[in-house]
Amino acid sequence: MGLRERKKTETRAALSAAALRLALEKGVDNVRVDEIAEAANVSPRTYNNYFASREQAIVAGITATRALRVAEALSSRSADEPLVDSIVAAFAEQYREPPSEALALITSTPSLREAYLDSTSSMEPPIAEVIAARLGKDELGAAVLAAAVSAAARIAVQRWVGVRPSGLVVVPSASVEDHLREAIGHLAPALVAS
Repeated sequence: MGLRERKKTETRAALSAAALRLALEKGVDNVRVDEIAEAANVSPRTYNNYFASREQAIVAGITATRALRVAEALSSRSADEPLVDSIVAAFAEQYREPPSEALALITSTPSLREAYLDSTSSMEPPIAEVIAARLGKDELGAAVLAAAVSAAARIAVQRWVGVRPSGLVVVPSASVEDHLREAIGHLAPALVAS
């Protein structure tokens, strides 16, 4: 990674950490973009180059490294293991952590829940790379399957955190791994080398 890319990564991390810290201290509705920018020592204009909303910035404080960890976990799985099992295990490792203050904030705030669930799409590129390598899919085919996996994971996590269409949050009765296995399992026929 070059100096410019490293500085961009550092700025994004500083903004997301500041946003999460301020949200935990003041409450989501009391955090303003200019406060996040000031806390990260950047201008509000710079902030807008990284995030479209304060909710995205707050959620990024939790999910910033998740895509990299999923990619690493997925790459470290045995090539002999069925790909669908590798994907479920890689995702489950990242969502298995016990509820924290930040996760409680997310699950209790509808706008943050939506941003959190949307964050699963950041995992598509590394998943597409593994799908292409393991199944010999072309770039388009791998991208489509990765998008399907991302959507299944989003639905599984949505069910795990207990979000219902009515907006209610309920206590989950099954593990995140159970939800991931069920949702991603519907893609199993497509995740087999042809």
